[in-house]
Amino acid sequence: MAVNSRSMTSRASALLALALSFTPLLTTLSSPASAQTSYQKGQHIEPAYEGWRPNPDGTFSFMFGYMNENWLEEPDVAVGDDNFFSPGEADRGQPTHFLPRRNRFNFEVNVPADWGDRELVWTLKVNGVERKAYATLKPDYQVDNIVIASETGSLGAGTSSPESRANVKPAVEVQGDDIRTVRVGEPLVLRTKVVDDGIPKASRESYIEADDLMRRMMRPPTRITVGKINGLFLSWNVYRGEGEVTFDPPLPKPWEDTRTSANSPWGAMWLPPEIPEDGMIETTATFSEPGTYILWARADDGGLYNDDYITVEVSE
Repeated sequence: MAVNSRSMTSRASALLALALSFTPLLTTLSSPASAQTSYQKGQHIEPAYEGWRPNPDGTFSFMFGYMNENWLEEPDVAVGDDNFFSPGEADRGQPTHFLPRRNRFNFEVNVPADWGDRELVWTLKVNGVERKAYATLKPDYQVDNIVIASETGSLGAGTSSPESRANVKPAVEVQGDDIRTVRVGEPLVLRTKVVDDGIPKASRESYIEADDLMRRMMRPPTRITVGKINGLFLSWNVYRGEGEVTFDPPLPKPWEDTRTSANSPWGAMWLPPEIPEDGMIETTATFSEPGTYILWARADDGGLYNDDYITVEVSE
């Protein structure tokens, strides 16, 4: 019997519900030698410098991400004393809304061709703890597509193939105006076109047999490093803006949610969504509070990604 990605057998759902019921507010791993503590909220965020790559015009792109130590809390930190770059302009396009856990290659900062050996520093203070990420053009930090695919878990560490080297990042284009207006509680329709070259080949289909589903649920982890399931998907999220935004239907997460049942390509049971033949994906966004929001669309084929953004002015 085949099971669609939107549904599961009642037995599987029951087992999944049972597993989730044991998720505590504070979880400590059982091994005394490597005990780690996971928190739902109240912890800091580590900004991360992921590396740099050259641009065709001679400039360079510094690539940043972060590790939010919380599993649930999504802090909002406005550009200013607690979220800034130095030297130079404090606002370099960094996020002010932070998703849970590890978010790699979240954004890039362009620096001029004559940057030299200077440092660009991102300072972030969350829940009373200040952390910094230091970006330089040191050769050891240069990245390419293979490094990105490896770091995000699409490839095994230190591996590549002719297919992975031929991969081109997916194209993503939000249809319509770059700036939208909407009222609180009024759904905003987002139509996004996603096109990809089919590389890397999807790790699995968008459906799964019931028996295979059960085996995956019971199978222990097979690798200690982060592993990602290859498959094209679109994700919409808040990049800047302090109110709650609900996206319908819920789309896969762009952050490394490794829990078995997570709607994330890093979750063991995740299935790539079915992409329409014309590549057009429709989503609605509904806002809980007035304000100015930047929404972030990311298309990801497993190995590489591409981003687009829109600004939304939300009134009462």
